Amino acid sequence: MIFIWMEKVPDSLVEVEKCTLCKNPMPHKYVGMPQWKIEGFLCGSCYSQKINEHYPGEHVRVSMDKK
Repeated sequence: MIFIWMEKVPDSLVEVEKCTLCKNPMPHKYVGMPQWKIEGFLCGSCYSQKINEHYPGEHVRVSMDKK
């Protein structure tokens, strides 16, 4: 039995969008609040950081799943 290792090569023609603040690639884009005055999209970690700055205090995540 012969195994052939195939590596997926990213398409060089597709431009990967980067976060406005940290310049890292974004798997999902977030739009900042108008009060932040940020042009462009944010990655999840930068968006979370900005939310924590805008709403200070302890944040508790709530599950909305119906049981």
